Amino acid sequence: MSRSAHPAGPRHADVLTEGHYSAPPADLNALDPKVWAHTVSRTDDGVVRVGGIEVTRLAEEFGTPAYFMDEADFRERARAWRTAFGHDADVFYAGKAFLSRAIVRWLHEEGLNLDVCSGGELATALSAGMPADRIAFHGNNKSAVEITAAIESGVGRIVLDSFQEIVRVAHIAQSLGKRQRVQIRVTVGVEAHTHEFIATAHEDQKFGIALADGQAAEAVRRALSLDGLELVGIHSHIGSQIFDMAGFEVAARRVVSLLAAVRDEHGVELPEIDLGGGLGIAYTSDDDPREPHEIAKALGEIVTRECEAAKLRTPRISVEPGRAIVGPTAFTLYEVGTIKPLDGLRTYVSVDGGMSDNIRTALYDAEYSVALVSRTSDAEPMLVRVVGKHCESGDIVVKDAFLPSDLAPGDLIAVPATGAYCRSMASNYNHALRPPVVAVRDGEARVIVRRETEEDLLRLDVG
Repeated sequence: MSRSAHPAGPRHADVLTEGHYSAPPADLNALDPKVWAHTVSRTDDGVVRVGGIEVTRLAEEFGTPAYFMDEADFRERARAWRTAFGHDADVFYAGKAFLSRAIVRWLHEEGLNLDVCSGGELATALSAGMPADRIAFHGNNKSAVEITAAIESGVGRIVLDSFQEIVRVAHIAQSLGKRQRVQIRVTVGVEAHTHEFIATAHEDQKFGIALADGQAAEAVRRALSLDGLELVGIHSHIGSQIFDMAGFEVAARRVVSLLAAVRDEHGVELPEIDLGGGLGIAYTSDDDPREPHEIAKALGEIVTRECEAAKLRTPRISVEPGRAIVGPTAFTLYEVGTIKPLDGLRTYVSVDGGMSDNIRTALYDAEYSVALVSRTSDAEPMLVRVVGKHCESGDIVVKDAFLPSDLAPGDLIAVPATGAYCRSMASNYNHALRPPVVAVRDGEARVIVRRETEEDLLRLDVG
């Protein structure tokens, strides 16, 4: 493999002079444990390994691009959330982050419940053996077919998202001779400190029923009046990739005030409160996420305090971590192809994947880290933009990062913290083949979602 140096964009001194970028890390070969799965490390010869297997061997066996998931890390994080909240609360893994039958089995074994938001996610969960009563069904526009499947399977709760859905779920439940447990999702008017596309509790968006103008109170009245429904609680979700607990405190206060109003009007104390998910993870060394035990303590104290002030019994709390469990457990492995320096700007490093396997940078302006993983290097750092192979100028994987200036075609680089919303949002843009997901644990690797093939693409093209 060639190691010839390329004329590059700005090196260390240039970057500091420009003042637009932070200084490169002191050691480009170091792997920040905040952004990498727990079993990721470098061997003595500089090759990165996960679960005891070197990435060079993984690339030979499974190809690139590919997602490699540290199963032990996933289980450890799931267990940490379950332990932090204890037996008096429920932890629902948010399947939208990433779902497969293997993931469902791991969740079941670790004692977590599952949140789904489509018929496909529900089918995946049931096919892998998740008990239906441990499944919650979300979504702002559930079809009659999806609602019927959920009620017939016996899901533990359906989260109602609109006035039409209150009637729809009640009607279907009655036609099936059942009484469905439900929660009402309310928008509490909290502006979460996150990207506007993943903030979900301000009024001007598609989710939930507004609290501010009395609509949520009316939704409660209607749900309590319908024989096909058993209203068990209120649901709130303020957004995603959030580090500040202040938004959760405001949301909890407003939800508890609704519970108090329900008690005063109807003489009913609803037994559940779901505060959603959205807790952030470290994508870069600058991110500082909270640990599950800190989150559990803070949310428990907030709800207990507000309920005591309202003279309410403290309801059972539910949370829905998805990204916080699966996000840090995986990285995407790429092979470097074209290297294109732009004098005075940066060097463009093209890889064999791109926006078809990670749309988040283009969609949310998300930030990621990247590392050379097939070897170490003592070369000086160069500012790079890691881009994909798709016919879009916005096909960016990592906007700005530092890699060694002797980077060459054929090197392997990896982007950590890609377990959430990468494979689940992957596409076939430019007829790209979606990468496999490979679980690695204790020196063994196995495919849990196989790589797509050209035959898969052609099989759907029936014209």
